[in-house]
Amino acid sequence: MKKTTKVIMGLALIVGLNACGVNKAWVFNQNQNATQVHLGSNNFKVVGQVKGTAEVSYVLIFGGAKKKQLYEAAYADMLQQTDLTTGSRTLTNVLTEEHVGGVPPFYYTRTVSVSAHIVEFTN
Repeated sequence: MKKTTKVIMGLALIVGLNACGVNKAWVFNQNQNATQVHLGSNNFKVVGQVKGTAEVSYVLIFGGAKKKQLYEAAYADMLQQTDLTTGSRTLTNVLTEEHVGGVPPFYYTRTVSVSAHIVEFTN
């Protein structure tokens, strides 16, 4: 009886301390425009930071959107929160993060977050 109690407690401890999630981050330049800006002087200021997210759930590896659609939804969410019409502004340092959590392959969620800095040119 004592041995089975120790085994059950040991298994409960292992399961309790196990984290079911994976993180990875990429720095992408998804902007394929050929605009060149030479920052030879202090003619800009960082206005702020903006972030957009999108999430999808899978059950037995079925369901949800594809990775590209998930990224596009997160990027669109970020652009909705950005006011690029005021002044001469742009997004820079675009960072894409992906988190996969749950208990694959039975149930898991994939969350994509896209963040960037808003830079405004003064001259």
